Amino acid sequence: MEGQFLAGQLLIAMPGIGDPRFERALILICAHDGQHAMGVTLNRPVEGLTVPDLLDRLDIGTEIKAPADLVLLGGPVERERGFVLHTDDYQSESSLEIGAGLALTPTRDALEAMAAASGQPRRSLLALGYAGWGAGQLETEIRENVWLTCEADEALVFDGDHDHKWSKALAKLGVDPDWLGAAVGRA
Repeated sequence: MEGQFLAGQLLIAMPGIGDPRFERALILICAHDGQHAMGVTLNRPVEGLTVPDLLDRLDIGTEIKAPADLVLLGGPVERERGFVLHTDDYQSESSLEIGAGLALTPTRDALEAMAAASGQPRRSLLALGYAGWGAGQLETEIRENVWLTCEADEALVFDGDHDHKWSKALAKLGVDPDWLGAAVGRA
């Protein structure tokens, strides 16, 4: 994997990952270079916390009826920090282009745009926290068969069926989850 970076790709956790925080996780890699990798988990909703609830808690007035989408737990790092993952038709100075028509904005202006009558992204989701890796850590985990990778697509990223996103990502690769085992070997 040397020289190949995965921003805009999906990570699919292999069974038996050994860390309950990432069991059956589907993570969009938002930034990746030789020093670090950062991603947002796409299939871990925070039960009982919706986007309108969070906007209300943050005292962000809504000009439209915000969808009652669940807020996601983006990962174990900085869980109090919010990230808006959205289509790249919305941009602010702090937006990070990810690829595949997606961007990530970690600032309040993205939340305000989600609640605005105009200028909001076509599709978006809100995540608290992120998953992070140090230099070479993600590459090592991929070599050790901890993760599979596949192309991200808007339909899967913003799919509200969180219970089945992991298996849908595997299906993109032609893999049936029943075929996967937790044991790792070398041929």
